[in-house]
Amino acid sequence: MAGFRATAGGVTARFARPEAAIVRDLVEQVIELVDAETPNTGTADSGADELAALVGMPDPDSAPGPEIPEDPVLARLLPDGYRNDSDAASEFRRFTEPGLRSGKVAAAQTLLETLPANGGKVSLSGEQAEAWLRSINDVRLALGVRLGVTDDFDGLSEDIERDDPRSAYFAVYQWLAYLQESLLSALS
Repeated sequence: MAGFRATAGGVTARFARPEAAIVRDLVEQVIELVDAETPNTGTADSGADELAALVGMPDPDSAPGPEIPEDPVLARLLPDGYRNDSDAASEFRRFTEPGLRSGKVAAAQTLLETLPANGGKVSLSGEQAEAWLRSINDVRLALGVRLGVTDDFDGLSEDIERDDPRSAYFAVYQWLAYLQESLLSALS
């Protein structure tokens, strides 16, 4: 893959069938993780506050917000808003997590809708490209957590031998970084 390039109407890239399959599979896994068992955030649908129900806001009298997820990948994708105040973090999460989850799923679905399953040319509008950036970032965050990526990633990736079972995942992680960078450059 040569990366994304700017066009008059947005950006384009060409994906080989295996590249498209890898991206689609990883994005589908993120959707499954983020969308699975969306916690009950106390959304008002019992008529307690009709305006809150209409706009999808949590009922202020409902139970406290959800806790930070136990799965480290999900915790990275849905971070706490306040690290030193668990009550404020819970309240913040109650109001923001449903929207954050649905936004991540929507971005991922945009990527899946615009990336042919068998590979081929991808042409994206500016809005679609932004959804791709968000979705690729979510995949990279998820992979990074599983691989133990830290600020010293370059040193870690150089120490991985070819026979290490993680080496293929590191290669995918680096390829996604390239893909994301080429998309950003094409949008600039």
